[in-house]
Amino acid sequence: MRTTEVVPAFRPALDAQASASAASGVEPGAIDHRTDPCTDFYQFACGGWIAKNPLPADRRSWGRFQEVQDRNFTILRRILEAPGAGGDRKKAADYYAACMDEPRIESNGLAFVGPDLATIDALTNPDDLPVLLAHLHAYGVPAFFRFSSRTDLRDATREMADVDQAALGLPDRDYYLKTDARSVELRGKYMAHVERLSGLAGAPPDTAAADAKAVMEIETALANAALDRVKRRDPAMTEHPMTLTDLQAITPNFGWRKYAAAAEAPRFQAVNVAVPDYLKALDQLIAATSVGDLKAYLRWQLLHASADLLPRAFADADFDFFSRTLAGQQDRPPRWRQCVTETDARLGEALGKAFVEEAFGPQAKADMLQMVQDIKGAMRQDIDAAPWMSGGTKKAAMAKLNALVDRIGYPDTWRDYAGIRVTGDDALGNRQRAMAFEHARSLQKIGQPVDRGEWSMTPPTVNAYYSPDRNNINFPAGILQPPFYRAGRDAAVNYGAAGAVIGHELTHGFDDQGRRFDGQGNLRDWWTPEDARAFDERASCIADQYSSYAVAGDTTINGRLTLGENTADNGGLRLALMAYLAGPGAKLRDRRDKVGGFSPEQRVFLGWAQVWCENTRPEAERLKAATNPHSSNRYRVNGSISNMPEFQKAFSCKGGAPMVRANACRVW
Repeated sequence: MRTTEVVPAFRPALDAQASASAASGVEPGAIDHRTDPCTDFYQFACGGWIAKNPLPADRRSWGRFQEVQDRNFTILRRILEAPGAGGDRKKAADYYAACMDEPRIESNGLAFVGPDLATIDALTNPDDLPVLLAHLHAYGVPAFFRFSSRTDLRDATREMADVDQAALGLPDRDYYLKTDARSVELRGKYMAHVERLSGLAGAPPDTAAADAKAVMEIETALANAALDRVKRRDPAMTEHPMTLTDLQAITPNFGWRKYAAAAEAPRFQAVNVAVPDYLKALDQLIAATSVGDLKAYLRWQLLHASADLLPRAFADADFDFFSRTLAGQQDRPPRWRQCVTETDARLGEALGKAFVEEAFGPQAKADMLQMVQDIKGAMRQDIDAAPWMSGGTKKAAMAKLNALVDRIGYPDTWRDYAGIRVTGDDALGNRQRAMAFEHARSLQKIGQPVDRGEWSMTPPTVNAYYSPDRNNINFPAGILQPPFYRAGRDAAVNYGAAGAVIGHELTHGFDDQGRRFDGQGNLRDWWTPEDARAFDERASCIADQYSSYAVAGDTTINGRLTLGENTADNGGLRLALMAYLAGPGAKLRDRRDKVGGFSPEQRVFLGWAQVWCENTRPEAERLKAATNPHSSNRYRVNGSISNMPEFQKAFSCKGGAPMVRANACRVW
């Protein structure tokens, strides 16, 4: 990467940096002063951090998100290992302790998957498959398809049954279908991994090899039938409500009523079939596949879903392929981190209250609520000023924005885990019972009113989300920590970091997916044809821009897969800057005053960029490009700021500089 010496305006004196960094929130040590911000702003903002923070061997990537997550996990570990807890907190502590008890896991061997393996081996008739699958699905074994509840997108006040394609063993359908040398090599390594796990479970070598071949054939057929990730981004592509009788008619070889009864689902007549062609192909596949091959696939699915809580040989095999081969991670993480992750995933709200008490104060919530209101105000301005929207569409957009609900930190009502039995000698059984509890809770929602108070992330999570079918934005306490937010820090940096996250999630309500939903969460078209075309033209500009970016030297970003996130990054940063300048920034006596050598606008952009500082392995970059709707962190920063004249003005960038796009893209 070519770098150039920057002008003195971007070389603030070291003593000024040292004295002002705490107040400004800009991290001077993260900055690479050899790089011109107009050439590569990500490198300018993060190059120092990247050089000082090499990748640990037990990480596929290491960045600011992982730093926050590690601090949060340290708090959770302290909570879980503290003596004297009671109620659900004790249940979480017992769950964690069982996960940590590796000698017990070794001595248990396959005792806790043995009965399920025996049930699979006893299968002789495909007619018995519905009952067996209902049992495995309850434990989180993702065989053949997924059955759950979801919001009825035509009436977002109620829940309905939903059948969808299952996750595949490899990360994406393209891993089965592409013919390049790397894909062929990975498929060979995947088959070797399946064979290895089958052998560890007691299969003779010839049987293990045959099992791997059967698994690959079945999963390749499922991959061919599956809807790809880009098409799934269109909510209409997975919206196919029908009666249970209609579902049975298109899949005559599978007993749906038998499955629903075994799953103990409430009686229902309507079901959403997300991908009808997938289920038709699955029905034919089951009919055409030998019982022996079906059993090989089910055994693999069970072992794959359980491997990390089975004896060390299974866990090592699982790590070797899915972390080392696919993502480049060299070493396994410490056991405590694995078990904190596991406990948070299964009993997260049992931990959430204690985490919030320790790590999320009232000032943080008050500051976030103020930023949300400021950014909503900026979005109102943006909608009102949009030259490409007609008055009627603007009115509908304003109505949706006014109906949007913001939730900060944690749920109003904590989940009750009394129905989960946790024992000290059975880590895998604890997981199975926790997942069965959650699966049953999901199914019991069918036909019931939507619970709009429910969260889909736990409070310690370092993330945030927008829910289109509920029209709410959600910010767990876990992400409202430094470097995203710090009480008393320079407002410019807080708005650039946390404010841009708020703006990002709010923009999701109006990206290429979110715009398809109204303010009540219904899938309904409220756009004029002309306005929809104008939106699509602007969105295509962003898709084409990001499709031109390469990662790991040989892999391009899929601009259509990442379109929603890229639109939200661009809109969120712009809204954060607008909100800052209309709020805290408007109160400054002189906006030319600098803190740590940077103007207020510069600090907003640095606040945004420095939360994305990261080192990542090439394998992990390729995996992310194939499967993740988020772009590489470098392009999340450079892609968004290069579309903003405000950035170019703040850093005095000249036309033709790499961070000045000749044809800037903008939706919001």
